[in-house]
Amino acid sequence: MLRILILLVLIAGVMTWWKRPFVSRSQPPSDPKILAFGDSLTYGFGTRHPETQSYPAQLQRLTGQPVINAGINGETSGEGLQRIESLLRQHHPGLVILCLGGNDILQRRSRQELKANLRRIILRVRSSGAKLLLIAVPDFGLLGLDPLPLYRELAHEYSLPLEEEILPEVLSQPSLKSDPIHPNARGYRQMAERIYRKLKEEGLLQTKRNDAP
Repeated sequence: MLRILILLVLIAGVMTWWKRPFVSRSQPPSDPKILAFGDSLTYGFGTRHPETQSYPAQLQRLTGQPVINAGINGETSGEGLQRIESLLRQHHPGLVILCLGGNDILQRRSRQELKANLRRIILRVRSSGAKLLLIAVPDFGLLGLDPLPLYRELAHEYSLPLEEEILPEVLSQPSLKSDPIHPNARGYRQMAERIYRKLKEEGLLQTKRNDAP
């Protein structure tokens, strides 16, 4: 009789566990190195000292993890596609932050071409094993600074975390920008803080010692 009771308790426990909802959470990358990949918005154009005032430099101070600034002024998505693989092989990042497309927009290049290039970059990053955060670039036009829908479409297609509010927010405030399309040091600081919060929300940062319970 005792054996039967024990068996029933075990079965009930298994059934209770089976009915619990499965919650999928992102695991932080095994390699703490972060690759910030993009154009002048990543490089830190508009500051006097990009090496300390760009968003990657300020993000490194916030995270305590190495952040490589791989931004090149004036780069298009097609040019970025040509160099992403060599950077992945060179640095082996655990996480890539992709913020690219502004020069395609300014040069009025095809949105289909931009989306295709970003898709190829995303696939190459994923094939390397790195995690990816996508930063949406606004449509620099006369009607406002709304993010291009293609960023949300790509994020949905590949189940990527997306930050689409920070650039329109910063570039709509004169005190946070150096010109109509570039933040200043304060703007990049706000950008770094928002990205930092997003990475924490998505579970994409390694826990710092002073953050550990």
